[in-house]
Amino acid sequence: MGDLRTVHDQMGREVTFSFPPKRIISLVPSQTEFLIDIGAPVVGRTKFCIHPEDKIQDILIIGGTKNFRFDMIKELKPDLIIGNKEENYEEGIYQLQTDFPVWMSDITSLDDSFQMMQALGELVNAQTPTQNILAECKVATDLVKGTKFGSALYLIWQKPWMAAGSETFIDHILHHLGYENVIQTPRYPEISIEEIQKLAPEYLFFSSEPYPFKEQHIQEAEALFPNSKCRLVDGEIYSWYGSRLRFWKEEA
Repeated sequence: MGDLRTVHDQMGREVTFSFPPKRIISLVPSQTEFLIDIGAPVVGRTKFCIHPEDKIQDILIIGGTKNFRFDMIKELKPDLIIGNKEENYEEGIYQLQTDFPVWMSDITSLDDSFQMMQALGELVNAQTPTQNILAECKVATDLVKGTKFGSALYLIWQKPWMAAGSETFIDHILHHLGYENVIQTPRYPEISIEEIQKLAPEYLFFSSEPYPFKEQHIQEAEALFPNSKCRLVDGEIYSWYGSRLRFWKEEA
């Protein structure tokens, strides 16, 4: 057993754990990818944690981001669990932290994501690979800063239609790129076809996740929203706030 260490997570909570942790469960896809990329000992993941593809196959799936398999988690005996305020469900996190140390991120901006990666790198004693990845992420996101323009509406769901509003990481990324988000309501409000037509954004983005929008949806949307340029976009690059940020240089 390692030395006990106490830190504060991004929600301001005290977390005491055995340092360095030897058995980590990650409950968030983008953070799972980052942890694996820096060589952290991840033993459990959610079914949505699909990257890096060549390294996740042997890591046990402990449910989804909003429905944990507590029996499986207890069997894994983690000495640290990593979650996120938005992506995980409050009741599940409360239940987990009665038995295990749980470190939570709270991310609505690039600065938040960089702070998260810095903190996790320190938690698992992997500062060197962390600094390398952080440097790549900062270069990639700096290269695309202010390179786009026009009003935009970013859809994440259909039936009901839902969009990314203010106080979200997606909203921050849109503004970082140079777009004006026409949805100023916080979080992820439902929106009608009529409201979208009235807003008439120059760009109407259809995210590949969480709803799996495909090209067929774009064809249908072009008839509904003739005043907008309908685009299918990679939801991972817009909403994953870990080491995947390095790939923005491929999107620029």
